[in-house]
Amino acid sequence: MKVFWLFTTMACLSLFLQPNVEASDALIDVLREKEVITKEDWIKIEAAEEKKAVEQQKAFDDKFPVEVGWGNKGFEFKTKDGKFATQIQWRFQGRYTYPTNGDPVSLADFNDDPQSTLELRRVRMKIGGHGYQPWIKYYFELDLQSTSNAGGSPGATRLIDWRISLEKFKFLSLQLGQWKVDYNRERRDSSGNQQFVERSIVNEVFTIDRQVGAMLYGHLAPGTAFDSRYYAGVFTGSGRGEANDDANMMYFGRYQWNFLGRDLKWSQSDVEFHEQPTGSVAFGAYTTIGKCTRWSSSGCGTLEEDNSAGLPYTSDSNAKAGQYRVQGMVEEFAFKWRGLSIQHEYHWKEVKDNSFPEGAPGHKTNMMGSYSQVGYFPHYLIPAVPKPLEVAFRYAFVDPNISAPNDRRQEYTTVINWFFAGHRNKITLDGSWLTLAQPAGQNQHEQRVRLQWDVSF
Repeated sequence: MKVFWLFTTMACLSLFLQPNVEASDALIDVLREKEVITKEDWIKIEAAEEKKAVEQQKAFDDKFPVEVGWGNKGFEFKTKDGKFATQIQWRFQGRYTYPTNGDPVSLADFNDDPQSTLELRRVRMKIGGHGYQPWIKYYFELDLQSTSNAGGSPGATRLIDWRISLEKFKFLSLQLGQWKVDYNRERRDSSGNQQFVERSIVNEVFTIDRQVGAMLYGHLAPGTAFDSRYYAGVFTGSGRGEANDDANMMYFGRYQWNFLGRDLKWSQSDVEFHEQPTGSVAFGAYTTIGKCTRWSSSGCGTLEEDNSAGLPYTSDSNAKAGQYRVQGMVEEFAFKWRGLSIQHEYHWKEVKDNSFPEGAPGHKTNMMGSYSQVGYFPHYLIPAVPKPLEVAFRYAFVDPNISAPNDRRQEYTTVINWFFAGHRNKITLDGSWLTLAQPAGQNQHEQRVRLQWDVSF
């Protein structure tokens, strides 16, 4: 009877004291001290309370099986059984540029009137997660482009990424959909994880960008001297959001050796501060037949430089199906250690145009390009320097026709980064010296300053 009245008293008090568990515990302690309840009574009360809490939690879980939170991939909704999850992340990239927006390529570009541009360079919504099993992953990315160049069409929303990844086994996974092909690090690194305001002048000429297709990939011998990753895929070769116009496909492969036994993620700058040296050496190659001579986030495109005959390439909108055979190779090196980061690529690309006879000028054009960049957080050498500050330098060149002299473009860029929250919130200021060699006439040069705020939430 004593226990019955005690439970009744506790139930009444819980209406007022439920938010304050400590007060309830204190009351029980007082009752024990005054010997109102025995130790055995106290044990029964505790057991009853624990059972009640478990039952209440189970009832809550049955009624609300979804958890809501926020993590490094944005807002997250996931079921408590772990079978389903969705992350939603927003990203904003505001940029000021003077006196030229983009990379000047031609003589006319280098002599354009100066422009002072303030733009929303990227506004993205990312949706990812898994369904049915944690290893069945999906990802979508929307580009809410809101700024267009003068005279251009207004910005429009574009679905730039959509993919399904089956990753049950680390050594063998399958990916289907549309995404940035894992060909080279500079392009594969997210624009939100870059060290500079924008990628180098090499990117526009040599990237194969986003494609629609399928890819096998895997991580082999992790943590050993043979730690490596491989990628092999088949794609349409028509770029983002465009159906193939013939029966030809793009074939690609990449092999990456993590020579120190530690995997190096797709990201620039050593914001993670690698305590141990971490590096990779990689090689990639591709081949395709179609109407494209270059690719970008806009899809299939045409190289702006002239071919080996000194003539413009036929635009992709006017090219015949299968007019071009394009193939390329890349060598890559990346390294991070205690605030230091190094990244380098060397590219070769060949364009064969079957509208020209075999052996004639213009039938085959070979081009090369490379960039090297190094960055460091000076705080780790000079403690008086603020920890979020990083400085870096990049050199790049593009030779659009190796058989022609004096036509090389070059880039020298210095950057200062201030990381508020790693790559998720940073301000970047860079300055560039851009040059264009002329076969006849005076070489051209241009200076450029860019300021950018990049934030994800």
